[in-house]
Amino acid sequence: MTGANVENGPLILDLAFPYRLLGDGDGGRGCLFLLHGSGVDETSMVALARRMAPGAVLIAVRGRIPQEEGFRWFERITPTTFEQTSIHAETAAFAAFAGQAVARHGLDLNRVTFLGYSNGANLVSSLMLLHPGIVRSAALLRPMPVLDHVPAADLAGTRTLIIAGAADETYGPFAPALVTLLSRHGTEIDARIVPSGHEIGDPDAVIVRHWLAGSDVVT
Repeated sequence: MTGANVENGPLILDLAFPYRLLGDGDGGRGCLFLLHGSGVDETSMVALARRMAPGAVLIAVRGRIPQEEGFRWFERITPTTFEQTSIHAETAAFAAFAGQAVARHGLDLNRVTFLGYSNGANLVSSLMLLHPGIVRSAALLRPMPVLDHVPAADLAGTRTLIIAGAADETYGPFAPALVTLLSRHGTEIDARIVPSGHEIGDPDAVIVRHWLAGSDVVT
């Protein structure tokens, strides 16, 4: 499923991950990096992100692993177990990509929030733990822990929003473990539960919008 009826910028292909830039970076504007869920593409979160942060620059990134008619961020073994080599390789590549994209478009990492959904949220949490210092602000929608071995990362000074679905039978039971994991590594956690399944929508948009409004990251 793609973001039909959404005006998207051209697909940029000269960095490690294909992406679209919506809005112009000037260093003073907030920015959302968008990391989609499995089996879709980078356009699928644009409309929702615009409701969360209407004035932000959006960098909508495409995962590199083909799945069905779309893409994902790393290989899975079962719906809740994941190929660790793939996680480490794709996360390292994304860490380099994020730095290059921020520099290219005149953005400030202190004004960037990484917004991930499902497999995209799992890439963001892996980025936080494997490459600390890149993510200062993260909004994770329907995430779960995916790393078999977690390094001693220091996440002090970062802010993380986690939104689980009360009716999400696949990922929902794992969300508390991720809250505990990230908290133990020092991030400031705001954990919420919405009366939804694995899908995301308006309840998530409202929570993220208010959470962002309480920071100076994205305006």
